[in-house]
Parts: sequence; structure tokens; C-alpha cells
Amino acid sequence: MEKAFSLEAYLSKVLHKEESDEIEPLARFRQICSIVEAEFDKEWDETDDMAKNRKLEREKRAMMGFSAETAFYKEKIKEILREKKLTDSWYPPWYPDLAEGIFAETYGLSGLAPWAYDMDEKYRQSSSAKLIGDRLYCLIDGKSQLQPQRIPGRRREQLKRTLLLATPYERLEYGFHEVYLNNGIRITIYSGDRTKEGQDIMVFRKYILPELSFEHLAKIGTIPKAAISLFYKMIEIGFNVLFSGQVRSGKTTFMQVWQKYEDPNLEGLAIATDPETPWHEIMPKAPIMQLVADGERLSSITKSLLRGDNDYILLEEMRDGPAFYLALDITSTGTTRSKGTIHDNDAVNVPYKMASKICQSYGGDMREVIAQVYKNFDYVLELSQVPEDKSKKVLKGIWQYSYDVKQDKVAAKKLCSYDFFEKVWRWNPNPCLEKAEKYPQLAKEIKEMNLLLAQLAANMPMAESEAETLFPAYYQTEGGTCG
Repeated sequence: MEKAFSLEAYLSKVLHKEESDEIEPLARFRQICSIVEAEFDKEWDETDDMAKNRKLEREKRAMMGFSAETAFYKEKIKEILREKKLTDSWYPPWYPDLAEGIFAETYGLSGLAPWAYDMDEKYRQSSSAKLIGDRLYCLIDGKSQLQPQRIPGRRREQLKRTLLLATPYERLEYGFHEVYLNNGIRITIYSGDRTKEGQDIMVFRKYILPELSFEHLAKIGTIPKAAISLFYKMIEIGFNVLFSGQVRSGKTTFMQVWQKYEDPNLEGLAIATDPETPWHEIMPKAPIMQLVADGERLSSITKSLLRGDNDYILLEEMRDGPAFYLALDITSTGTTRSKGTIHDNDAVNVPYKMASKICQSYGGDMREVIAQVYKNFDYVLELSQVPEDKSKKVLKGIWQYSYDVKQDKVAAKKLCSYDFFEKVWRWNPNPCLEKAEKYPQLAKEIKEMNLLLAQLAANMPMAESEAETLFPAYYQTEGGTCG
């Protein structure tokens, strides 16, 4: 008759007596994980090569979060716990139950699992996490907060190897990697010579689909409720719009809201550096083609994209020459309703930044490229974090771009600005006549838009000095070719 398993007896074997008496609950939990792992290892030793290959594939899929594989391992873990009479054992409070904790420590994401799979209420609205060495930080209420769970070096190496095995084109020796879990979480890994010893880094970004409506943005203080009618009118007209701001300023969310109100019958092309925005979920009836590409990969398909017959383009996280070049090329054909996000907290600087990157990649005359940005894009909406609470976002300003072909002048006019001290939005009382000249077929709609702007300015006008049109000096001084 097989002797019943005893955890105390097992610990007495692997530890000195005094260590066994004083062992902490967390160490006991890790020993239980080792016991379960040993049982799985027995199965490994007893299987043939074909079965081992299947097991490896199952482990990879479990790590990446595929439901069938995770369910398989959790059930097997429960069986082992029942056999060993360990079902009532202590487990760390950041896990919902013992089996979940053991799975996370052996085949899952260790202490990151509660954050990645929303096992705790505090993680549900947390969009990012960082693992620096063995320390885990999660963004909670706008601040990076140190969490109690620790992930030791051996387990971190195991995590990296398994994640990279599931992404064949990534190799461990590269030192920098981007991989994705099955639920869409993006993982950026820095290791090897790129980091200090023992301080390897994993950055996790979780996409949280918020309530996408202008009404919700007004409710949480991102935009003024009074401006919602103006935004509807701008979408109806079909301007080309950029959304700018720092990291985590709400650019992507604002673009998603803006796009959600577009005509679902129009054909769109969405290009992103990572598959963050699920346009097929946001606009399930709209024919939007979604591509993930940047840099050289984007350059290689640019010509075929330009031959497409899309009504508009969506460009997320534009940051390099190929992305900016594509944005200008497509909008230069007369395409409207296009939208893009860009990391820059100064709307007047955006055209210069775009032109610089394009010229660095493709050559060309800086002034001509700058002028093209002002011709092709109509408005920039600036987003910002609220300084005292970075979890809150605010529309910092709206800028209008225009180009006067007769005088060869580019102009930037501020339509709206946020007063961070008084926490109010102020509006430009001067009408936007330039857009009626650019879109004469939409003169009626643009007149209606100007009336809405006038109403906003009547209640909360900006200072005359702020309302003046800017003629950026960089356009007057730049000249010659780049590249």
C-alpha cells in the first residue's frame, strides 16, 4: 500500500529540522509548486518524443494564455493536490486560489498573472506594469505602485525563454524583444547587455477598452460637454485630424471615439505599430482593413497601399519617416477623414517633426514637406495628463493648420486652450474662414461649425494675444534638401 504523502515529511527531507520549523508560508507554497512540477516531470520522463513535442507546444500555449491549455493544466494541478492532500494549503493573497497560484508559478506569468488576467479589482483599470529585476510595479490610479509579489531570476529567465519560443522570429541573445499574449497584452523585454546585472526589464501594456463616447469623455473631464456638438460637426465635415500628446495622454482613446462616429459604410485602412486597437470590435460593421507594420516593413508595402481605394486611413503611433510619408502621400490624393496619433506635446512642432523624419528617410525639401503637412491636415487635438493626477486626461488644445498658396505661408491658429489653473476651456472668437476656401463644397457645414465655435467663445473667450494666428518661423528659415 502506497504511503500517504506528507508535506511536513517532505520538507524535513529537503530542509534542516530548524529550517522546517521556521519556514515561511511563501516558502512552503513554493515547495508545493516544486512538488507539482516534479509530478509533471515524471510524466515527461515516461513519454516518447512525439508526446514530448506535444507537451512543449501545450506549455507554450498555456504561457501565452490560450484557454484550452490553461484549463488543462489547472485541472491536472487540482488532481495532484487532491492526491497529495494539499488542497487546503496556504497560497499568496494575490492569487484567487491555490491551483491558480501554482499554475502561474509553473506554467503561467508568476506574480504578473493577477495583473494580466484581472484577478484583482485594483488591476482591472491598470493599463501597464513593469518588472524591474524581481520587483513588480503596476500603474494604479495614475501612479506606478510597487506590488508585494516578487519574481526571482530563475523564473524570469524561464518566462523569457517560453515567451520567445512562442515567437519564433525573436531570439534570446538579441536583448530586446516585443511579444504578445493571447489576450493582446504587449510585452517588451530588455535583458543581457542592455540592462544592469540582475535588473532585466519587462514592460507590459494592457489594452483596456473604455466606454467610447464624447459624453463619457465629458463626464470624466477630458473634454467640455459644450464642445460635443462641435466635434460631431467636424466629423460630419470629414477633416483630416491628428491627435498629439505625451505617452499615456489619451491620444489613442480620443481617436477611437472620433472614429467611432464615422460612417460605417466607408472603407478604411488602419495601420499600427502594434495590434492595440481592435477596430473590428469598435466598429464591427465597418470595412476596416487592419495592418501591423512600421519602419522597413511599412516601407515595403507603401506602394500597394497607395493603390488602394480606401476612403480614409488611420495611423496609430506615427513615429518614423515611413509612417509620416504614407500619411502625407495618401492625404495628398485628396483623401479626407484620415486620422493619426503622434507623440508630441506641441501641435505647432508636429509639421516640423514630420518633415524632418520624412527628409531623413527619403530626402526632399524641408519647406515643401512642411507645407504639405499644413495643406493635408486640418486640425490637431492636443491631449495631456493632468499634472496632479496622471490617471486623468484633458484636451489641452485644438489647433487649425492652413496653407496660403498665393503668399506661400503656413499658419497655425489655436481654436481652443485649456486653462490648467482655472480648469476651464477657452475658445477663439475669430471664425475659421480658411476651411471654407479649402472645401467650398462644404461651405454650409463649415459655416455651421463656425457658429458653434462662436457660441463657445461667447461664453468663454480666450485672450486676444492667444487668439492670434501663428506663422511658424521654421517655415521661413528652413530651406534646401535633406538626405
